[in-house]
Amino acid sequence: MLHGREAEQAEIDRLLADRTGVMILRGEAGIGKTALLEYAASAAHGRVLRVSGVESEAELPFAALHLLLRPMLDRLAALPDQQADALTSALGLGRAAPGDRFLVRLATLSLLTELAADQPLVCLVDDAQWLDQESADALLFTARRLHAEPIALIFAARDDGTSFPAPGQPELWLTGLARRPAARLLAERAGELPPAVRELIVNEAQGNPLALLELPRTLTAEQRAGAIGPPVFSLGGAEPVSGRVLAGFRAAILELPAATRSCLLVAALDDSGDIDTLNRALHGMGVSLTDFAPAERAGLVGVTPTGVAFRHPLVRTATRLAADVAQRVAAHHALAGATDEDRRAWHLAAVATGPDERVAGDLEEAAIRAARRSGQAAASAAYERAARLSADPGAAARRWAAAAAAALDAGLRRRAEELTRRVCPAADPAVAAELARVRATLAFEAGRPLEAIRLSLDGVEALAPVDPEAVLPMASMASVYIWSSTPHPDQLGLARRIADLTPRVEGPLSVLKEFSMDVVHLLEGDDTAVFGMPYSRLGHQSALPFELRAIRTYLGFVHGRQRMMLEDANGLVAECRQAGRVGRLPQAMLLQAVAQILNGRHRAARAGVSEGLQIAADNDQPYWDNYLTGVSAWLAAVAGAEEECRRLMARACAAETWMTGATWATYAAIMLDLGAARYTSVLERMDERMSGPGRHAFIWRYAYPDYVEAAVRVGTPERARDAIERFATWARAIGQPWALAVLERCRALVTGDEAAYERALALHREADHPFEQARTELLYGEWLRRHQRRAEARIRLNAAMETFVRLGAAPWSARAAAELRATGVSPSPRDHGRDPLATLTPQELHVVRLAAGGASNREIGAQLFLSPRTVAYHLYKAFPKLGISSRAELARFVMT
Repeated sequence: MLHGREAEQAEIDRLLADRTGVMILRGEAGIGKTALLEYAASAAHGRVLRVSGVESEAELPFAALHLLLRPMLDRLAALPDQQADALTSALGLGRAAPGDRFLVRLATLSLLTELAADQPLVCLVDDAQWLDQESADALLFTARRLHAEPIALIFAARDDGTSFPAPGQPELWLTGLARRPAARLLAERAGELPPAVRELIVNEAQGNPLALLELPRTLTAEQRAGAIGPPVFSLGGAEPVSGRVLAGFRAAILELPAATRSCLLVAALDDSGDIDTLNRALHGMGVSLTDFAPAERAGLVGVTPTGVAFRHPLVRTATRLAADVAQRVAAHHALAGATDEDRRAWHLAAVATGPDERVAGDLEEAAIRAARRSGQAAASAAYERAARLSADPGAAARRWAAAAAAALDAGLRRRAEELTRRVCPAADPAVAAELARVRATLAFEAGRPLEAIRLSLDGVEALAPVDPEAVLPMASMASVYIWSSTPHPDQLGLARRIADLTPRVEGPLSVLKEFSMDVVHLLEGDDTAVFGMPYSRLGHQSALPFELRAIRTYLGFVHGRQRMMLEDANGLVAECRQAGRVGRLPQAMLLQAVAQILNGRHRAARAGVSEGLQIAADNDQPYWDNYLTGVSAWLAAVAGAEEECRRLMARACAAETWMTGATWATYAAIMLDLGAARYTSVLERMDERMSGPGRHAFIWRYAYPDYVEAAVRVGTPERARDAIERFATWARAIGQPWALAVLERCRALVTGDEAAYERALALHREADHPFEQARTELLYGEWLRRHQRRAEARIRLNAAMETFVRLGAAPWSARAAAELRATGVSPSPRDHGRDPLATLTPQELHVVRLAAGGASNREIGAQLFLSPRTVAYHLYKAFPKLGISSRAELARFVMT
């Protein structure tokens, strides 16, 4: 029975009744977190999985996750192959293979969901502050992704101000018991003590349940009889009560026989959880399991056929504190000779007192194995310890750089930055280049793009003389960094330096030199530079680094080749999904969304952007989050969602050093004003932007026609002359039918030439850009209505309205409907109202699109990184919104 925890028990009861959710219990050592987990285990209806973090296991990747999932690993076969392989490798149960940490997290979610399909699942995690980083990340990922799955996660973490950060998750902070329940608990466990002694213990325990239970054990027979005073418990006055309990455990351990203390120490330092390993180590110390008996009788540990359990983590800590250095060294050596190679390396490292290349080499090998299992945080820790033990400065520099790179891959940016400062100047060009890459990435994602460029160039300069081709991705990314940054006095000079340092090589990659030079011309104000940017010559080589293929895809945007860009972007997204490169997905999905916008597939773009934003948040990728937010704002503007658009615009513009997200946000504001007929505002925004930050962005080539329309609408067509000329130069250079069609539309707007409208529509029929075609139909229909040709106008306006409705472009469909009414036709609300698809959330829309294409829940889940049950939940929510009751009815919805 728990005393004084009725409110906390009620919270746990509510969580278990809801069957899905998360709770973080926080409080000092001994405050009752474990007792509440025990209560949750007894109150749960369904399967319960449990694990406790162990301090000595914090550097071993996926150690806690392995223990949690071990009873259910026979269900791995139910996961998609990629996920099963990733998790099997991460847990050390199969062939180590390079993977993606996100994919391991997804596999964890999928496996827990699979287990919950039979009965509700409750996962209890004690001492979460000592979880290894990889296990903590996987479990918190699951916590963030719970929707309809009957899974409850309850974590207990010691409160030290920084332990187990879990932003956004509900927390329940435990304080000391009130005086009455504390007195009841003490009376229940130590009722034989005189009331005066119990009163003093209650005062000293300060409501800490563990102290209430343990302080009586420290009393002598005379003190238990009443010969006690306040100084008995004092260990320094202000020391936390947990410290007094720890001192009591330490005193009890020191009273045990030497052989028993040796057994306790080996058990305290062993993190394998394997009884055979423990037995071998004990044998190496000249003791055995039977020597635990005095400690077991003292209530400090429990010995079972599967292992040794300490009564409380403080007992384990007290055991280590009670041992001298010689005893700890002997215990570590005994464990090193009894355990696996990874733990062996860490045990030997724990007792190394100076440089030791053999141990450093063992740790480096452990780091490589951890990285292959997606354990980047553990790999970083192993590389760091190896660097500290390195006798050779060159080896130390290599290991420090590797530790920083692994920390970056693990998303531990602050740790990565600290590690880069440890590295002395490296003589090895490859090490110098790797260190520069890590520092550049950290700087760019922290909003310091110009610093990132300088650092990238340091790496290029170091490696280019040795391996010119290897530096091309870094040099090309430096060009992207310079283009992505807001204008700065050093921007042009840095761009020229990039161009100078980008090596000339033979073959398709030679175009990257031209790319860097064209960026310089663009920043110099030469708008025609974009026409010479290489596109097709880079080819479709799958062997090209991802960065270069992403640049090639973006060049499709520069050249207005929307079909090719969509094909390339779809390929990148499919590759990332198939290979489990989820860290690359936000960039690939951004390119895909832009290509979908160019192809008039706005709904698909909104769904993709929503998923990309979630993945970018999960992977802590602020640049891609910012970029995707800007694109999302543009989509919201076209949909007429003004409140959502403004919220997204504010987010995108908050990052002042990145040009990309803010540029899309500005374009979103322009489209919002254009849809709301605020034409003067459109002109003012574009005039300001074209002469201010971001003026070199490619996107303004696409916005020139909007400027032309706004200028004509306010009665100043002469203001459109420059915009038409700029757009005409680009449209003729790229030669794409959709661009030439829009050019004819602009000319028709300015001149009123009906033949130009007809030429525009003829060119639209050669292209596939429904949004731009519908805008041409709308403007032509308006022109026809004004010239009293109402029957012809209705044909154009109806076509425009149907397309706008299908795309979810509410302001434009409303305008088309208003024009139709002016011709004497009253469209029904169904014709121009909100399309049922517009009522879906982006996630529901994504699921519905794939389901309409015939994909099963399992296939959809594998593609969208959701569990099949979550897919079913989204379909369950979507069907009533669409007015349907079966999957077969989805086919009638056009998914654009």
